[in-house]
Amino acid sequence: MTTSAQTMILASLCADSLALGAHWIYDTKEIDGKIGRVEHLLAPQPGSYHPTKGKGDFTHYGDQTLLLLESLLRHQGFSAERFAEDWQEYMQKYQGYMDKASRTTLDNMAQNKGLTQSGSGSNDLAGAVRIAPLVFLYRNDRDSLLKAAQAQTAITHNNASTLAGADLIARIAWEVLHGASPAEAVRSEVEKGVADISLDTRLRAALDSAAEESRTAIKNFGQTCAVDAALPGVVHLVLKYEQDLATALIENVMAGGDSAARGLGVGMILGAGPAGAALPQDWITGLRRQAHIQELATKLDKLTSKQ
Repeated sequence: MTTSAQTMILASLCADSLALGAHWIYDTKEIDGKIGRVEHLLAPQPGSYHPTKGKGDFTHYGDQTLLLLESLLRHQGFSAERFAEDWQEYMQKYQGYMDKASRTTLDNMAQNKGLTQSGSGSNDLAGAVRIAPLVFLYRNDRDSLLKAAQAQTAITHNNASTLAGADLIARIAWEVLHGASPAEAVRSEVEKGVADISLDTRLRAALDSAAEESRTAIKNFGQTCAVDAALPGVVHLVLKYEQDLATALIENVMAGGDSAARGLGVGMILGAGPAGAALPQDWITGLRRQAHIQELATKLDKLTSKQ
């Protein structure tokens, strides 16, 4: 991969895979004692939430990000209706971890509630950070990107806070792809505000966290999946490690909790900028679906250039 837009997708997925080995371990002392510093892709620990996964695989978040990338190529663009159909077919047969948002959405789809009523009310960040393929597709059309980011998120996470988070992440990533530094983009877009008062307040507080130790900052924000905890963690990591993508993603994992969702966001934002050039090669080659991802990204690049 050569362009920053392509690296953005790859960095986001590498971040998810890096998190797999320690995902949802909240006790950072347990990570230190059982795993050590996570600098390479690892298989999940015995008894983890991901028993069907191995080294170089993705969590259910990364799998759905890859699904979105595949869907864009299959349909030669983004359609919420078609992605919802692809998502339903894929998740009905899924062999990985099935979170509550996915179970609820599948149940609603089975009851034929329709596209706008099927998404769960989950406030998890996960639904908002699958969007690197959309940022890639619409990197020259900001308005379409913002609409698509919210539409894809609502399919499974029809929650005001998560939708506000998706809008912010899309805005930041778009600005970075167009030359803004990650820190500059984060500060500018957070200052413009998000359409959720509580999330807005917590994000503004995160702007002052760059000097803090990452484990402390993320524990204070909350290590959970909720967008008002996880997205401030993304802001912190981007601001603190703007020039060092690898360290940002390693420190994200070492902070514990839902490191996969945070990582997808951090990898997307930093991967879209100059730091993406230093994405560790062994992370890239360690991905089990590396060749497939690169092929899809190359095809999507050609599709985008025609639009």
